[in-house]
Amino acid sequence: MEFSLFYFSGDGSTTSSDKYRLLIEGAKFADRHKFAAVWIPERHFDAFGGLYPNPAVTGAAIAMITEHIQIRSGSVVMPLQNPLRVAEEWAVVDNLSQGRVGLSFAPGWHPNDFVLFPEKYTDKKEIMWRDIQVVQQLWQGEAIALTGGNGKSVNISTFPRPLQPQVPIWITSLSDETFIDAGKIGANILTSPLYQSLEEILRKVTLYRQSLAQHGHDPQSGKVAMMIHTFIDNDMDTVRHKVREPFKNYLKTHFDLVVKSAGDLRFSIDPKTMTAQDLDDLLDFSFETYFNGKVLMGTPAYCQAMIDNLRQAGVDEVAALIDFGVEFDWVMKSLDLLKDIKNNIAS
Repeated sequence: MEFSLFYFSGDGSTTSSDKYRLLIEGAKFADRHKFAAVWIPERHFDAFGGLYPNPAVTGAAIAMITEHIQIRSGSVVMPLQNPLRVAEEWAVVDNLSQGRVGLSFAPGWHPNDFVLFPEKYTDKKEIMWRDIQVVQQLWQGEAIALTGGNGKSVNISTFPRPLQPQVPIWITSLSDETFIDAGKIGANILTSPLYQSLEEILRKVTLYRQSLAQHGHDPQSGKVAMMIHTFIDNDMDTVRHKVREPFKNYLKTHFDLVVKSAGDLRFSIDPKTMTAQDLDDLLDFSFETYFNGKVLMGTPAYCQAMIDNLRQAGVDEVAALIDFGVEFDWVMKSLDLLKDIKNNIAS
């Protein structure tokens, strides 16, 4: 089992001058203590995740303050990007980091994000798979034929040349279909427990490894990383006290997430008719739902047991999401305890 840090802040609207402090200090900590990677998302036009509109930019910053840890997108929303720019920007990060880039790709989901390319929304998944191949070709130094401003065909290569001959590819996956399709191209998997049980994860990982084998890839070569909200302290009541309000506020900044979670549990919700008390009750309910089995929040012993369950479900890496509003010093103390769990597993 490997361990990495995942970032997806709940509030990009703050005007504080230290809004990237946890990203920077967390990355330094992970680098010192031999974590596997730092994941940085791409998110647009919303406070939820809004600190991270371009993971290549923040990845370049991480490259300059670390020496060992892999720097991964979590994820590049491929239909919102030009594959030429993805290859160019991440080749810069690969050079700055001395070859430590990894890329997870996603098709996107929110219609408002597609104001960048509204014509791509309908076929976003097909575009993602197509353009991943283009990024791989460009990364390996191949030229692709495109039409220039004068209407003539021109062969285009991107620069700078990256240091890695091939970029490690991940696919952000929840559905059976995406797990299987990731296996077809030999990509790794980035997933989440929020909308699936451990039994479902095991079933999907089994489908993924079968797909790897059926398409000529080593079925054990693919990695499955689990993005999971993480906070550890030495007493369960202390954990609950420290995370309850921050996590409720985190959920509130992305109300669609709360509605989906409640909908999965067969609740009928009409946001237009909800009162403030209704919303608070729903947030309380959602917090309890997540806190009991959907997040890595608890004592070291509790979290160790949950990590063991993830491993039995076929997960190879815990991608600990740490920036959901808990006080900075508490998060850094939690990282110390996560580091101890990582080291105990390694030994």
